[in-house]
Amino acid sequence: MKKITTIVLLFLSYTFLATGCGVNKKHIEELHIGILPAESAIPIILAYENGYFEELGLKVSIETFSSPNDRNVAVQAGTLQATIGDVMTAATFQDHGLSYVITSDIIEDFKILSSPNSGITSMAELADKKISLVPNFILEYIMDEFAKQEGFQYEIVEIASFSARAEALLNDDIDGVVYTEPTAGMLVAGGAHLLGSSKEAGIKGGTILFSEDMITNYAEDIKAFYKAYNQAIDYMNETDASVYASLLGNYQFPESIEPYMQSQKGAFSYASTIEEARFDDIIIWTLEKGQISKSFSYEDLTDFTFLP
Repeated sequence: MKKITTIVLLFLSYTFLATGCGVNKKHIEELHIGILPAESAIPIILAYENGYFEELGLKVSIETFSSPNDRNVAVQAGTLQATIGDVMTAATFQDHGLSYVITSDIIEDFKILSSPNSGITSMAELADKKISLVPNFILEYIMDEFAKQEGFQYEIVEIASFSARAEALLNDDIDGVVYTEPTAGMLVAGGAHLLGSSKEAGIKGGTILFSEDMITNYAEDIKAFYKAYNQAIDYMNETDASVYASLLGNYQFPESIEPYMQSQKGAFSYASTIEEARFDDIIIWTLEKGQISKSFSYEDLTDFTFLP
């Protein structure tokens, strides 16, 4: 009896250790992630193209969307397990029964631009002017922050298409836009005036979101994702943009991405957390806009334990 008991205990001990060491951990068959053709997506694209995800045993597919609204349709359809978004998007998803969690920040820099022949060369001159942006997302929050600081109101003109919005600005059909890079740099090269930068102003609310199912059942895959993401950041810091710029064209990036990336000073940063004070401010803004029916705490919507 004593021998049998020992064998059983040894077996149970092995089972416990095997589970704890990750032998039986679940892995997702394929991670579908949604992106927009913006600077924030570049580490994800390079991690995929350079095989960093594959090296870590993570199969990834990337879907590029031309607007946040198109991305949201895919989230509602349940086809994405992760996506680039922002704090207000995470709150809105949760409020509508779509459980996505903020797991990191992103590389981001949104620019406020005025049209070439508008004569507007300072932020305050946008008072009562027509500005095109995607309402209810980080672009409107950023514009509101600048407007609040300068003490003015403005009129929103909705133009869903990225390209149509850019064309409207360069044709002086609107007075201003809020655009992320690299498109913002392309517009400045085309004659638009640069009035402000979210990065320089310290406004940061962009995020990567993972579904609750991923958080609960595939934690090791999320950790692998961020390990590969940070490998891509290292690659970006060590490699001239001319080496990889052509790859980005496959993901709806404009040709201006290469000169923009080459113009960047300082190192690109690893995935990190979202500041709690900024998070709280965005939640208040989102609630006041009527996008959500209740407030959410930092703990409700964030989980940064997957970051290396």
